[in-house]
Amino acid sequence: MTQHLCPAQQDFCPLPTPPASCSDPYGVSQQRRPRMQEVRASRGQGQSPSRTGTLDLSRVTLLVYVLAALELACLFMQSSVMPYLSRRLGLDSVAFGYQQTIFGVLQLLGGPVFGRFADQRGARAAFTLSFLASSALYLLLAAACSPALPGVPLLFASRLPGALMHTLPAAQMAITDLSAPEERPAALGRLGLCFGVGVIFGSLLGGTLSSTCGIQCPVIVALVVNLLGAILSFTCIPTSTKGASARAQAALPGKPKASVFDLKAITCLLLQPGVLPVFLVKVICGFPSGLFMVMFSLISMDFFQLEAAQAGYLMSFFGVLQMVFQGLVIGWLSSHFSEGALLRASVLVFSVVGLAMALMANVFHLCLLAPGLVFSLCALNVVTDSMLTNAVSASDTGTMLGLCASVQPLTRTLGPTLGGLLYHSFGVPVFGHMQFAVNFLVLLVLWRQPVPPKMDKAW
Repeated sequence: MTQHLCPAQQDFCPLPTPPASCSDPYGVSQQRRPRMQEVRASRGQGQSPSRTGTLDLSRVTLLVYVLAALELACLFMQSSVMPYLSRRLGLDSVAFGYQQTIFGVLQLLGGPVFGRFADQRGARAAFTLSFLASSALYLLLAAACSPALPGVPLLFASRLPGALMHTLPAAQMAITDLSAPEERPAALGRLGLCFGVGVIFGSLLGGTLSSTCGIQCPVIVALVVNLLGAILSFTCIPTSTKGASARAQAALPGKPKASVFDLKAITCLLLQPGVLPVFLVKVICGFPSGLFMVMFSLISMDFFQLEAAQAGYLMSFFGVLQMVFQGLVIGWLSSHFSEGALLRASVLVFSVVGLAMALMANVFHLCLLAPGLVFSLCALNVVTDSMLTNAVSASDTGTMLGLCASVQPLTRTLGPTLGGLLYHSFGVPVFGHMQFAVNFLVLLVLWRQPVPPKMDKAW
């Protein structure tokens, strides 16, 4: 394909063509200027880029945020009752760990496939599928609470729908499609408000409802909320949030339609110019702090000597910080600094916080370090998600975000074994040492090697 570029189009020129073995599965390179024009034109007309009907763009965006908050609140309600339900069914900590590992592996495997499904079938199908899968999980959990049914098999079976529970990546895809590239970090950052709402209200409701109405009450409430979410998704979310050029690219005549399970097409996204380095930064820099968070429940009991209620208050504090940083601070910073500068800043703060964590002695020290730790996590996730979605075509943003969503399940899968081994062998300071060493090395690499100009001109 011949590409005609002029100086005024340099900010929106297409990415370099990947190797023939990993070319765009749809056979066409996506340009950014038409995509931005579609989004802006849709705003001027008061409609979504993919639908000429009655839904206004702002209403669709608000609904996406609401659906994400509802799903996250239900997820944290479920997390707050799972340990008590496992104990009531006679399971020990090892069996509980197996459940967490199964859930993490299923989400790890399902994330990229779900993202590709969202790209091909659209936002409506993605949200509806995710809420239906969540409803199946909560239905099985509610059945496990019944003494008349085999609780343990149903409890393990409830982990299976987790492979398709990806409402947050679906929300990220929709927000990415509905926002211009320069507005994307702020738009994605506002999803942090949804996450904070989920952490605070989900944990609070889970504990309150289980104490007052029984352990099955939060599960039933979550089931009803997710069924409502499925109905709202099917009736109010547009069929597709992608622009017209992306849909034309996906439906290009003469090009075979790739399967949802085409692993080669999924892998080739990582081999596009500039994608793999940013993705590796996302995985490597966040892994040490992810290990610490996976082991936090044990560390809070053994090292900080906290009661369950005190640990809950501390998690709520983390949730409030995430709401502030990801919902407000990151958006403001992204309008004043380049994505490359924010990425370097997050890695630098990670290094400093890691060095301080190695010297941490009590929970007060952790509270002092929490703002830096949360800022680094929020900036790393938002900036890398924005850079990676800018680096691929509009028809592949869902698949790319599905790959990004697999990073956390990867940590949850490897974390209990590796984190437990490190903790029992070297104690809490090892997490700080690891975080400092890993992020300091990455920072040196980032300072010496620029990012491709198509991804960040001011790197």
